[in-house]
Amino acid sequence: MMRYALALAAAVFAATGLAGTSQAQEDVSLGTGVLLRGLDKIDGDTTDLQIRNGEVARFGSLEIGLRDCRYPVGNPSGDAFASLTIQETDAGEQKVLFDGWMIASSPALNALDHFRYDIWVLRCTVPAGVQDPAQQTAPPPPGEDDLPPDSEAAPVD
Repeated sequence: MMRYALALAAAVFAATGLAGTSQAQEDVSLGTGVLLRGLDKIDGDTTDLQIRNGEVARFGSLEIGLRDCRYPVGNPSGDAFASLTIQETDAGEQKVLFDGWMIASSPALNALDHFRYDIWVLRCTVPAGVQDPAQQTAPPPPGEDDLPPDSEAAPVD
């Protein structure tokens, strides 16, 4: 039993990164706001919410406040981290349901716990002029006119 407890403690210690040297932190940029998606589980409706830093938006009976949104440098659609406060007015009283960081790539890691609504982060919004690879359109696939003149197209049966 003691050996099992020591092995479990060692596994937890190693998994949290405390056993080795400190892990490198990724450089981040500050977005101008966040793009969230809200789900009303009763109606089945989804709504995208765009909130600027320091502002509050309503979704159903919820008020969602954004402190800031951060993303990896050069990858705004990458792993967005949004610092949110989500409140609900119940019988005239404000009740804080969530206060912390939500992560776009791991929505279940730190989620809103509500019987009717789900909220998750899609990405940060960025200042004008910042290139976001995920928001750019890909070039169309090559067509017949783009084939070199000496290549022959195989007949399709």
